[in-house]
Amino acid sequence: MLGVMSTSRRVRSPRAVAARPADSVSAHEPVMVSELLRLLDPQPGETVVDATLGGGGTAAALLQRILPGGRVLALDRDPAAVSRAAGRFAQYGAAFQARVASFSQLELIASEEAFRADVVVMDLGISSIQLDDPGRGFSFQAEGPLDMRMNPHAGGLTAADIVNQSSEDELAGLLLRFGQERHSRAIARALAAQRRQVPVTTTTQLAAACAAAIPRRLWPPHIHPATRTFLALRIAVNDELGELEAGISAAIQILRPGGRLGVVSFHSLEDTTAKRLLHTFAMNCVCPPPSPICTCAHRASLRLPSRRALRPTPAEIARNPRARSALLRTAVRLAPADP
Repeated sequence: MLGVMSTSRRVRSPRAVAARPADSVSAHEPVMVSELLRLLDPQPGETVVDATLGGGGTAAALLQRILPGGRVLALDRDPAAVSRAAGRFAQYGAAFQARVASFSQLELIASEEAFRADVVVMDLGISSIQLDDPGRGFSFQAEGPLDMRMNPHAGGLTAADIVNQSSEDELAGLLLRFGQERHSRAIARALAAQRRQVPVTTTTQLAAACAAAIPRRLWPPHIHPATRTFLALRIAVNDELGELEAGISAAIQILRPGGRLGVVSFHSLEDTTAKRLLHTFAMNCVCPPPSPICTCAHRASLRLPSRRALRPTPAEIARNPRARSALLRTAVRLAPADP
């Protein structure tokens, strides 16, 4: 799924980009599928969780590997993704099931469905299908409502709510923390000034305010100056980092001993969060370094085949440029008695 790449393509002024008609929405191409299949090695008869269904490309590849006798349970926060999958995967019957759910609900769903998983895949960010729909508000390339909720039917704050209701300091802090935006103060100041005149309710309003806040000579090369602001708001609206932490913890709980976990991230905050959690779960002690003896009782529940993230091949990047920032980390669930 799409992370920082969702807002990092070089674009013209947002007012110059017309919305694409619904029937021209591009198909979502999953990233690093061959590496996921090779490293996670799903086998016939196994139970696999695709925790980020999206366009269904990864789920389709997994189904080909676990049949006959296997099962794919796919989750997505977006009801539209689950609805599309019902038609696409109808031919597989009970071997495929999709549910509207977030990462933090994974352990509950596993309990309800009474299963343990052999493989869990988490492909983070948003899909091209979501990005290309102006009505979702994820992109500044076409005018749309400033929403950004993964599940627009679940309530909660929209990006417009955050932009218009947060204090200037809160906005600046959010843009710096989640977007790593070096001009966070200037952008927050510009948004506060604009909303005093008229509320910021559309993607193009937000993009124009970001562009106006940063002197042209300071624009980052090759990306629109609103890129990091859109990313930060999307992360905040959907609590993406909190959900990622909950999802990795839940995945470890539902994996059988020997089960495999794969996490594909698309920006540094996602990868840093995944790396920290996986490395912590692979440690036998988490006591502070000065401690002379271990008192934490923490024991490793994961083994890391590699401590380094895997990157996509040059051939995949050439074929699918949105793959260029992808990082894949994998882990194997240890049995309770394993060292």
